[in-house]
Amino acid sequence: MAQSEIESRAIGMVIGAAVGDALGAPFEFKPGGLYRTTFPEPVLHGSGEMIGGGYLGWEPGEFTDDTQMALALAESILQAGGFDPDVTWRWFTTWAETAPDVGSTTSASLSLEHWSDVRMDSRGSAANGALMRSFVQAVPFLHEPREFVRNIVLRQSALTHPHPASGWGAWINVEMCRMYIDGDDALEALDGLIADVDTDYQDRFHTLLSPSWSPKNPHESNGSVWGCLAQAVWAVRTTSSFEDAVIAAVDLGDDADTVGCVAGALAGARYGIDAIPERWRRVVHGRFDGPHGLCEYTVDDLERITRRLLALSSP
Repeated sequence: MAQSEIESRAIGMVIGAAVGDALGAPFEFKPGGLYRTTFPEPVLHGSGEMIGGGYLGWEPGEFTDDTQMALALAESILQAGGFDPDVTWRWFTTWAETAPDVGSTTSASLSLEHWSDVRMDSRGSAANGALMRSFVQAVPFLHEPREFVRNIVLRQSALTHPHPASGWGAWINVEMCRMYIDGDDALEALDGLIADVDTDYQDRFHTLLSPSWSPKNPHESNGSVWGCLAQAVWAVRTTSSFEDAVIAAVDLGDDADTVGCVAGALAGARYGIDAIPERWRRVVHGRFDGPHGLCEYTVDDLERITRRLLALSSP
């Protein structure tokens, strides 16, 4: 694939995730179907459907903790020239000190003195916090062997999420993004990916990520890695455009910003930056505190950081 197409898909992934996140923010913790009743027709003027609000009062177009953590991870990879748990831990803990929204599983882990104090434990909740931020790893490690990437994604996920399934879901997401960026059909490859997952979790991922699954099936909370990834993949599988995929994801409600973020990353990687509606991408933005001060991002900044991550990859 031409380098320009790879760049389009990589940039589309990062901006798509931020767009899906910001679009879902007003509908977080609200019932499904509310997006479509609020916007029965596309809003083509101003900031479009980017209305902001939600229980934390986000600005129109402002992304939430999902993209904030992803960018903190991206910045740590750029600082270290790869994945370094100490560097990433510093970015995460600094972010958490002032972030308006930190998930309970993430908060519990980041309150510990060191990342090595986070112990793997399958008895707790397999929350979606490691999944939501994982997509950025697809870019700097785009051309690395699958086993290498799997090891990094699992280690990075374990910094905050002790349940192994959280890491495995994050890895499936990263691999799907890598495939889309490289021009491959990630949906066709899902069975092969799941075959590489720990055998304790293969059957459940296979059921939730199969073409026959839909959100109408027995309910899986999208606050979990199971329900969040299943809904995001379903949204991409059952639509044929970035816009439709993200709307389908956000309209499911509950953890709408996170499902929107994951679906936005997958759809952005699948369709490329030009497929993201201009009315959404021009207003997307956000900020958070990092170890070196306030980090602020416009859509142009998101493109720049993606290009910097892509420069780390080796063809």
